[in-house]
Amino acid sequence: MTVRRFEACSDAELAAVAADSFRREFGDEPDGVWAAPGRVNLIGEHVDYAGGLCLPIALPHSTAVAVARRTDGLIRVRSAAGPPWDGRLDDVGPGRPDGWASYPAGVVWALHESGLLAADFGGVDAAFVSTVPIGAGLSSSAALECSLALALAPDADRAAIATACVRAENEVAGAPTGGMDQAAALQSSEGSALLLDSASGAVSHVPFDPRAHGLELLVIDTRTPHRLVDGWYAQRRAAVAAAARRLGVASLRVPADRGRDGTGAVRSLGDDVLRRRASHVISEIARVRLAVTALESADFAEFGRLLSASHRSLARDFEVSCPELDSAVESALIAGALGARMTGGGFGGSAIALLPTDKVDDAIATARRRAAQRRLPDPAFAVVAASAPARRLL
Repeated sequence: MTVRRFEACSDAELAAVAADSFRREFGDEPDGVWAAPGRVNLIGEHVDYAGGLCLPIALPHSTAVAVARRTDGLIRVRSAAGPPWDGRLDDVGPGRPDGWASYPAGVVWALHESGLLAADFGGVDAAFVSTVPIGAGLSSSAALECSLALALAPDADRAAIATACVRAENEVAGAPTGGMDQAAALQSSEGSALLLDSASGAVSHVPFDPRAHGLELLVIDTRTPHRLVDGWYAQRRAAVAAAARRLGVASLRVPADRGRDGTGAVRSLGDDVLRRRASHVISEIARVRLAVTALESADFAEFGRLLSASHRSLARDFEVSCPELDSAVESALIAGALGARMTGGGFGGSAIALLPTDKVDDAIATARRRAAQRRLPDPAFAVVAASAPARRLL
């Protein structure tokens, strides 16, 4: 059986495909093409909504949107992801529209609500194409949002654009995500991981070039669809908020910053579930700090150890892994990975593994073999590097 790979393409190729799609859908030329990348979070999972620290990279896989301005107030969006949608700004709001169109329509609404949309905005035609696999936990939704937001507000502050995109996803699409995905799409830097402080919104860049050290980052898409609007993600987020209330703090970032004292406070929580959820968040924030130190000194052995520790915490304390993700992680470690973990919200989606270059093929073969033995979907794979943020292509 052929190995499934999900491939990126060059900016020129992506722009050409997006422009062609626009011509087919609307019978006219676009004003321009913009793109935003998917992301993998190296470490710092389920902590962005707790004021924590995250360390994502932008993927070489992107969503592109070809757009043309209108003057009649109509908004028309097209994508292979779902049926066409036509509407106006008055048709968009919390819970409206539904389906995939809630993401791009929500962006227009959120930009307008935040004052980032031009006063003379008269509508838009938008055609989307993407190399970010949908449902793989690689932030295809944020890539879509950020590509359109940048096209509509190209001169706005990128942190403000990210905030508007989060609002679109939370309020219109109904997905209770934090802000990591949009920050990664808009504020990353090629060759670096983005250290995001979710409490302050501050970002900095940490060198991430494992290839220079004979290593590769392998993404393993379990091909088990990952959805954030099915309730499980919201339950975890609610538990984190409840734990903070029980501890009398604004967020779990407060005890995390107290080190051992904070860990001791979490142990005092009487509810076992809340205690384990809070334990993951606090230990994960500590792991991000250690990961930054490891990368700054090019200690990839330590960085790999932290990846695996993160997965154990996510699987045992936060309970967001699944058989498909566990199989992918175990397979990579059997094949010689320095570390591996699930990435993204969990309950399906993708895992990442840090591997010596000569072990990548072994990891792919092992993951496929073990998935077949367990009657799990045949995974898909990509070797990725820290890539460019959202940008204009044409």
